[in-house]
Amino acid sequence: MQGFDSKEFNKIDAKEIKLGMRFSAPLFFDDGESMFLAEEKTIKKYHLVAISRWNIQYLLTYGHLLTDAEIEAVEYLEELGDDVDELEELEEVESV
Repeated sequence: MQGFDSKEFNKIDAKEIKLGMRFSAPLFFDDGESMFLAEEKTIKKYHLVAISRWNIQYLLTYGHLLTDAEIEAVEYLEELGDDVDELEELEEVESV
């Protein structure tokens, strides 16, 4: 099965999806087109409920499960992004 940007999808058994997991690429339903979860977003309780309620057997991704080190790097970059946004807002106010 071919995925986004001609990358091969990895099939993930829904029973293996756990609270707090993050993936390097989006998770898709079995059609390979409809997105279940965006890249680097955390699996929350409501995702697990949806998997169970909708009887989802597997999800697809062209990425991989993020390691703890990769998650720390993502969170660090998100914090830096927030700081940059704040600085840009301050610069706009100062220039007015």
